[in-house]
Formats: sequence, structure tokens, C-alpha cells
Amino acid sequence: MPMKSYDTLTDALNDLKKRGYTTDLNLYPDWIECRSQDIRLKPEEFHVDEVYRFEGLNNPDDSAVLFAIRSTSGIRGTLLDAYGVYATAMSPTMMKKLTIDNTTQH
Repeated sequence: MPMKSYDTLTDALNDLKKRGYTTDLNLYPDWIECRSQDIRLKPEEFHVDEVYRFEGLNNPDDSAVLFAIRSTSGIRGTLLDAYGVYATAMSPTMMKKLTIDNTTQH
């Protein structure tokens, strides 16, 4: 499947939602949380399907990374985080899990 390209973060979020990534996910140092379903996903319980990075137009500190995530239980959602100095602190296990691998589109 060819890599998608988006002009804006909003375009990416809207397209991912149309493709079934409808759950908002939140990042914590050791897990990802799905608040709407009161579920915490450990690193072994999800896979990063796609990753998109966006640079701030006026300020590099406004950079963000968007993950399209699929859980082993069937949850599909998006996780948005800053990168650089404002990125969420994560455990080494979470950092490794959120690294792009050969099965992740970017």
C-alpha cells in the first residue's frame, strides 16, 4: 500500500477516522489509554500501523507526531503527541514500541 501524504494534521485525522481509526488514545509512560472504554493498552497489546509527522509552520516547537494504532482486542484509534522537547516522557519499552518498523507506514 502506498504511503499517504497529508498537508495538515486535520486532514490526516479526518482520513484516519474515515478508515476506522475512531478512538482517541492518550499516551502515558508505560501504556496507552482509551478513556472512552476505560482501557489501558500495554505495549504488547497494540501495533502502530501508520505514523505521520507535522512541523509547525511558524515555530518548530509546534511539531507533532500522529500514530494510527490497532490493538489486539480490535480497538483502532489515533494517538497524537508532540515531539522534541515537548514530547511525553516514556519508558524504554514504550519508546521502542512507538518506533517505526518494517510493518509501519510513514
